Parts: sequence; structure tokens; C-alpha cells
Amino acid sequence: MRLPPFERFIHLLGMSGAFITGAIVGAVVLNSLHIVQFEAYYDDRMELQAKLIQYEQDIHNLSQYKSQHTVIKSLKLRIEEESNDSARPKLDAMAQSELIKLVREDLSILIGQSIYDIDSNAQFARKILEKKVYRDILNHDYTIELKTVLLVDNTLQVWMSVRKYAPPPS
Repeated sequence: MRLPPFERFIHLLGMSGAFITGAIVGAVVLNSLHIVQFEAYYDDRMELQAKLIQYEQDIHNLSQYKSQHTVIKSLKLRIEEESNDSARPKLDAMAQSELIKLVREDLSILIGQSIYDIDSNAQFARKILEKKVYRDILNHDYTIELKTVLLVDNTLQVWMSVRKYAPPPS
């Protein structure tokens, strides 16, 4: 049996190799774009889901305490961003929403309390959260520090800073 001369097919093999390589590179680029877009959608979904839970709780609390004008009806929690300190990492949206959800659960005892007793309640909340460590939030441990507690229009607004937890040396 006679083999055909491959000198005729060198250009065809080179072009088909370049085509297959381009197809593989294009598939990798398209897949990476899809992953980035999916992560953006997932982050937006988690943020919107946290807001939805907060709004549902606010609606429930506002309807429950609508006839009482001197009680705390809702909580607004904010995390202060300080990017110049290495102990205070820049948090992504998922970690922020998880931390806010956990702190909201801890501070939910203040909802329905009288606004005239806010000084004792704020000190109580500081004592609760002073040494609290929130463990295993996206594989990290965090501690929070309440910076400002402000009561405006029956809404308790809390600003806090977040630090990575470093266990004390033994």
C-alpha cells in the first residue's frame, strides 16, 4: 500500500491546528466571562436577599408597633470601611450581609424597647457585643466594634467596624 505524500497537507494540518487552538482559547475566555457574570449575579442576589429580609422584618415591626410612638421600630446597621488598616479587611458583599444578619439577630432585643431607655439599652448592647467573635463567616473569624449608635425617627442606626479575629497569645 502506498502512503500519500504529506507535503501537500502541511498547510491544512497547520490551519486545522490553529483553528482547534483558537476554539479552545475562545471556549476558555467565554467560560471565564460566564463565571465572572455569574458571580456578579450571585453577589447581587445575596445583597438583595439580605435587603428583602430586612424590609420584611421592618414591615413586621412597623405594623406591630404602629400605635406606639415611643419605641424603637427598626434597626439600620452599617459597616464602616477603613481600607488603610490591615486588621480591618475589605469585606465582600456576602461577608457583610452575613455579619449584618448575625448582628441584627443579636440586637433584635432592642426592637420594641422605649426610646427613653436607649442609654441603658445601648450599654447593654455594647456589653453583649464587646468581646463577641463571629466565627466561620466565609472561612474567617471576625469581631465587631460599635462606633456610633444613633436613634432617629424610631430607627436605631448603628455604625460598626469589623476586624479579623486574632486569638490572644497564650
